[in-house]
Amino acid sequence: MVTLVMSEYVIIITGRELRGRFMGNNVYRATDYEVLPLNPDISVQNPPNRVEAHLLALVRSHLYQSSFLYSYGWDLTRRLQAQWETLKDDAGRALWEVADDRFFWNKFLQSRFIDVTLANSDQNLSPYILPVIYGTFDIRPAHINGHHIRLCLTSRRSRYRAGTRYFRRGIDHQGHVANFVETEQVLLVDQPSVDGASEEASVQLSFVQVRGSIPLFWAEVNTLRYKPDLQIMSLQDTLDAAKKHFDEQVSEYGQESLVSLVNHKGYEKPVKEAYEHTMAELNLPKVRYQYFDFHSECKNMRWDRISVLLDQMEEDLKQQGYFHLDSLKLEPVHLQTGAVRTNCMDNLDRTNVAQAAFAKWTLNRQLRALGILNENESIDSYDDLIKDFREMWSDHANEISAAYSGTGALKVDFTRTGKRTRVGLLEDGYKSVMRYLKNNFFDGARQDAFDLMTGTWTPRRGWQPASLVADRRPLVTRAMPYALWFSVFMIFAGLTLPRTSDYSLFYYFLFWFVWVAVSLTFIIVHGIEYVNWPRLLPLSDIVFYDGPGFRSGNHGKGFGIPPLDPVRDEKAYAKRRRAGSRLGEVEMGEKRRVD
Repeated sequence: MVTLVMSEYVIIITGRELRGRFMGNNVYRATDYEVLPLNPDISVQNPPNRVEAHLLALVRSHLYQSSFLYSYGWDLTRRLQAQWETLKDDAGRALWEVADDRFFWNKFLQSRFIDVTLANSDQNLSPYILPVIYGTFDIRPAHINGHHIRLCLTSRRSRYRAGTRYFRRGIDHQGHVANFVETEQVLLVDQPSVDGASEEASVQLSFVQVRGSIPLFWAEVNTLRYKPDLQIMSLQDTLDAAKKHFDEQVSEYGQESLVSLVNHKGYEKPVKEAYEHTMAELNLPKVRYQYFDFHSECKNMRWDRISVLLDQMEEDLKQQGYFHLDSLKLEPVHLQTGAVRTNCMDNLDRTNVAQAAFAKWTLNRQLRALGILNENESIDSYDDLIKDFREMWSDHANEISAAYSGTGALKVDFTRTGKRTRVGLLEDGYKSVMRYLKNNFFDGARQDAFDLMTGTWTPRRGWQPASLVADRRPLVTRAMPYALWFSVFMIFAGLTLPRTSDYSLFYYFLFWFVWVAVSLTFIIVHGIEYVNWPRLLPLSDIVFYDGPGFRSGNHGKGFGIPPLDPVRDEKAYAKRRRAGSRLGEVEMGEKRRVD
């Protein structure tokens, strides 16, 4: 159920596709929905006002643009080891009662049902409460040396600090980071059977990795330039928020190995340095930081150099291990005692390559430990298996990227084929252009949909702000794009239409070229006015932040505003405060606000 301005609505999954069977249970992807108003006077097809129509459009866009997965008999929100550790306590409990709160994507939508069930034992609505995850699921069979195995890949996206690429970065005050995804690779070795179709897995092995935004208060402010303004906000509780995040990670997974893939120079350098400074300040005993300069090591299409990172992480991977459960034994053969947390700037493209390399290394190790592969063998020797492995990780990369950035992942040609190609470079160029367009001109509405559906923002009944559906920008600001396109049209008209006199067109073209230059300059200088920003939770505290930290530029905010000098220490900031500067509290978009 979701509450909008004029009514509450029940959202029902009415269409599904089977994604595969896992542990004897079907896993489905939702494909169609019905949104039904509880107010009989409200029509979904003809909403009573523009605000309600806009919010309903956000609900539908979120439903149909997302990948939602569920199973009636298996808890998709939790990894195998977590389910085994609470096996006795979970007996007889409903799926929603044992689900991992981070990945229970529709928990806010189910909150009314959960509250009624918890408050009244005689009114159990558990049959109507089904955890849904936002992520990916793929499972494929294979035969190796007489063994029937199944390889499964599942990703789970956290519902905390959820959103789009540029509108959800970094960490919040509760320790939640943007684009946090848990990825589990499961290897099932089936029991021998006469027909070879047994669904009983005698051996289960699981390897879990995570990704997440750099745990700092930072942002990239869109200004219509290809590279947004990088902004690092040195708030007083940065260390507290980062510590909360890593305490939760250690509690969930054990020892944490941090792999940072951001560049060591140029645009990304300040984020790298701030991250390393924070980790040095925290000095956490169960967290180890490892830096790998991805672009420098793998330049000139030498992507085989990812092996350097594997060598650096080999000891950690061996020490943390993987989960290994054998049906013939009462206790697990191995437990995974830690996890690798990988990040780049977006936690997408470079992160996908690194995670796939870690997963492949571990899969080889698992198959050798089971005796399915010899010590000198690799899955590269088995064409069908390596093809499935690469396709699974490529599809996984594309879906995770589409959820965050709006396009498929870059560099998937390496994940899919094992080598970097020139065709892949051209595809990446196209995707980069599409990312620019979507992130600047379409992601505001997508972010609003995330905030509405996860409960980060909630409307109140009868609330109808004109700012949600009306353009409140000054007339000159709204007029400039029209002036630009009309000027371009007139230039092309002068070039293509037949001339009716011998009069020189020099002044004609001069006039329209001047208008092109004036309007284009105005748009660039006022760039943030043309970005499609979220409207439910405006990011003005971030866009106009004027506190301590680092800022790569101050573009897109009009004429006559001098760029801010980076403030790098608390002493300088204290001096500015004494001079009358005021710092507003930055809530990074997580605080619920009403216009």
